Amino acid sequence: MTSHLDPSIQGFVESCSQRQPCFSVPASNIQIMQQPREFYKCLLDMISRAENNIFLSSLYIGSKEGELVESLHRALDTKPTLRIHLLLDYNRSTRPGSDSTARILLPLLKEFPDRICVSLFRSPKLKGLMAKLVPPRFNEGWGTWHPKIYGVDTEVMLSGANLNESYFTNRQDRYIHFNQPSLAKYCQEFLRASSAFTYRLIPDASTSEGYRTHWSQSAVHPQRMEPLVQSILSDFQLRWRKQSLEALDLQRDSASGATDNTLIMPVIQGGQFGLHEEEEALSSLFEGLAQYRKNSSSSSKAYNGPLIDFTTGYFGIYSEYCKLIIQSSLRYRIICSSPKANGFYGSKGVSGRLPEGYTLLEQRFMRQVRQAGLEWLHDHETCLEGPAVQLNEWEREGWTYHAKGVWLRPNPSADPCLTLFGSTNLNSRSANLDTELSFILATGSSDLRRRLGSEVDGLREHSHAWHGAERRVRLGTKALVGLVGGFL
Repeated sequence: MTSHLDPSIQGFVESCSQRQPCFSVPASNIQIMQQPREFYKCLLDMISRAENNIFLSSLYIGSKEGELVESLHRALDTKPTLRIHLLLDYNRSTRPGSDSTARILLPLLKEFPDRICVSLFRSPKLKGLMAKLVPPRFNEGWGTWHPKIYGVDTEVMLSGANLNESYFTNRQDRYIHFNQPSLAKYCQEFLRASSAFTYRLIPDASTSEGYRTHWSQSAVHPQRMEPLVQSILSDFQLRWRKQSLEALDLQRDSASGATDNTLIMPVIQGGQFGLHEEEEALSSLFEGLAQYRKNSSSSSKAYNGPLIDFTTGYFGIYSEYCKLIIQSSLRYRIICSSPKANGFYGSKGVSGRLPEGYTLLEQRFMRQVRQAGLEWLHDHETCLEGPAVQLNEWEREGWTYHAKGVWLRPNPSADPCLTLFGSTNLNSRSANLDTELSFILATGSSDLRRRLGSEVDGLREHSHAWHGAERRVRLGTKALVGLVGGFL
C-alpha cells in the first residue's frame, strides 16, 4: 500500500493507516485551488449539480451570503428528493440581531421543514454562571465547532475557509476538492454522527428571534456531554477505520490499486473531549522524519534532509508542536500572518489588540529558536548545514490570511509528498478548545506533488522576512495575552 510513496514517509503512512480511516483516491480526482473565487465558484457549482444530498460544515454563514442561500433554496426547489444538512457553531450562528446565521436560514427551514436540518454545536467548556455572563461576541472563545466540509453526493471540498464574503474574495486559505464516493460518505456520516451532540434549529414565531433550539439528548445535560462526544467520535473513527482497511485490502488485490493513488487519512482533534488524533499523528510524523534523516545521513555538508513548510494564520503554535520543531533535526519554513493581514487588524475594542498579541507569541517563539541556534536568515538560504527554522510573514495589499497546514518535501529540491490540511490552526486553541477535523494526504503521484508544490510556493510568493522583532508590544497587550493566551 505504501511502496509507491517516498521512503521518508512509508513507515509513518503504514502506521497511521492502521490507526486512522484511510481512503485511496486517484490523483486525477483531486483538484487544488489557490484563489478564494475559485473556492466560491466550485461551491456554487457543486450545489447546482447535487441530486440527493448536500452536507455543509462551517463555523457560520455570513450575513451577506444571499447568493449562497438562494442557491440552496433553488436546489431544494428543483430537486424533490434532495436533502440538506448543515452543522454550524451555536454561539457564532445565534448572535443577537437580524443578520445572524440562524435568522438567515429560517426561510429555508420554514419552506422545507422535512428536507433541511440545521445542527448547532455548543461547546460545553463554558458552563454555569460564566455561560450567562460572557457577552455573545466572546462566548465562542471557550471552543467552537471548526470543521470545514463542503460536500454533495459523491464529492467533497475540504478547506479552512468559512462561508462568508471575505473568504470568497480576499481572505487567503486552502481548498482541495475530491471526487471520491467513500471519502464523501465518510464526511457526510461524520456530520450525521456529530449531530447527536448538537442542538437543532427550529422556527418558532412565538420567540423574539423567530426560532428556538432543541437539544438532541434528553438523557445527557449539554454542559456535561464530554463523555458522550468522546464515545461517539471514537466509535465513529473505529468503525470507519475497519471499513476503509477492508476496502484498501480489496483494492490492493485488484488492478485499480494504481501507483499514482493518493491516501487520505482524517484526524480529529478535540482536546476538551480527550481526542488527540492530529497531535499524535504530527508527533509520529516529525519523530519518524528525524529518525529517517539520522538513518540516511550522508557525509555531504549540504543539508539534504526533509524540509517542512508550516503555516497558520493565527500564530500561537501549540507547545507540543513547538517542542517538536525546536528539538528536531529537520528544517522548517514557517509562514505566519503579518499584523495587517490578520483578520482582527483594525477591530474595535479588545479584539483590535489581537494582531499585537500574536506578534508577542512570535517573539517568544523566535527567542527559543535563537537560543537553540536554529535561526535561518533569509540571506543565508543555502549555507546552513543542519536543522534550521525560518519565520516569514504573509502580506498582500487588501487581503487577510487564514491558510494553515503542513507540507513535507523529502529533501529541499523535491516536491511535497505529504500535506496536512483542514480546519486546524495548529495552535493551542485548536489543540485544546475547538473541535477540528483535518486530513493527511500522502501521494506518490508526480503530478499531484508538483501541484502541492505550486500551492505552497504560491503562498510563499506573498511572504517576506519576519519583522516582528522590531515591533513594540504594549504592556496592556502583554497582560491580555497572559490572561487569555490559550484562547488565541
